[in-house]
Amino acid sequence: MVTRVAIVGAGPSGLAQLHAFEQARAGGAEIPELVCFEKQDDWGGLWNYTWRSGLDQYGNPCHGSMYRYLWSNGPKECLEFSDYTFEQHFGTAIPSFPPREVLYDYIKGRAEASDVRRHIRFDTAVRWIEYDPARETFDVTVEALAEGASRVEQFDHVIVATGHFSVPNVPDFPGFDRFPGRILHSHDFRDAQEFAGRDLLVVGGSYSAEDIALQAKKYGANSVTISYRTAPMGFPWPDGIAEVPLLSRLEGRTAHFADGSARDVDAIILCTGYQHHFPFVASDLRLRTANVLYPPDLYKGVFWTDNPKMMYLGMQDQFYTFTLFDAEAWVARDFVLGRLELPSREEMEKDVAEWRAREEALPDAFAQIDFQADHIADLMALTDYPAFDLDLTRAHFKKWEHDKEESIIGYRDRGFSSPCTGTPAPIHHTLWWEAHDDSLTTFLRTGHPA
Repeated sequence: MVTRVAIVGAGPSGLAQLHAFEQARAGGAEIPELVCFEKQDDWGGLWNYTWRSGLDQYGNPCHGSMYRYLWSNGPKECLEFSDYTFEQHFGTAIPSFPPREVLYDYIKGRAEASDVRRHIRFDTAVRWIEYDPARETFDVTVEALAEGASRVEQFDHVIVATGHFSVPNVPDFPGFDRFPGRILHSHDFRDAQEFAGRDLLVVGGSYSAEDIALQAKKYGANSVTISYRTAPMGFPWPDGIAEVPLLSRLEGRTAHFADGSARDVDAIILCTGYQHHFPFVASDLRLRTANVLYPPDLYKGVFWTDNPKMMYLGMQDQFYTFTLFDAEAWVARDFVLGRLELPSREEMEKDVAEWRAREEALPDAFAQIDFQADHIADLMALTDYPAFDLDLTRAHFKKWEHDKEESIIGYRDRGFSSPCTGTPAPIHHTLWWEAHDDSLTTFLRTGHPA
């Protein structure tokens, strides 16, 4: 019988998995039947931007958390595909911090080049996954959303590649129920121009809070107050952005904070993170984890230790993104193809425990960068994933951290060199703080604006 592999999600992780198998086919390997289920109507996962929020056209929760005017908040060189470079795709070197439309075009370009679309069933949601030990196969229940028709299919392996930035973590604060303005989670944030001329409160202290606060101010917010839980981010914010301790309560439109200060606000955005949420997976196969660099119960960050035929991609907290997904996808592929033999369950659990203990002892962000780079190196050592200068990306990330501390509105105006080609990135023709048009056409224009 033909081996069948189900891949859940056609975002960057799922596309990496399909691409990995196609690369094996190109090398002469016989690959299994691949079926990728994607509940959206196109590929790209979070990069498949939609104006919708709340519910999609089928009445299901919207997957996308992408917003207009998002630009990469890390050097593109640290997520570059080693077998499909930015220069290859665009025909020239491009600046280091592209907007979403440019990155989406790049993701799509490799997927088109390896012809993986034929494996994807769009508008199809996975509703349940369970394992039948007697048959040693998975029963996967899916729904064709346009028709509302469900069916059950059998697979030998399942790879969950849904990501973990689509189900928001939504806290409550006293007074929320009587606040006269809008309250939303960053998952539903779509356009910073909505808050032009308004006083905005952003609750959170990580990347989403940082970027949405900057976006809102860049596109005309009167003021942005960032309320943090544990410690301020401490960047040199532009005028009109300030950090205060955690929100304690609201009285009308007046926000009161833990230090006794208060401010009037017109709207509140909760940048309070996301949940690893897999209600479609049977409990004995379901990953349960906080947002950490090395989740529990996943050998090499991929294989479910109770049943390694169940795999997860991209479930880590991330400095690295596309590069990490590729390294994981190659390892998952080689296991399915019989090229990679896994150790006993006891040895897998021991390995996971060692990585998790190391993570718990990490002192700072620089150590976290090295930790995740070491994880990628560990994965790459197991497969034929094309080599790139991983140590250069470590250095890039550390310089990026310093650049942000020097100028939170100017760090995107720096350039880095490719770990794949060595080519230095040109500087963008317009300073990020002044670049209000994020279209691909405008970004790729050479020279300076007229």
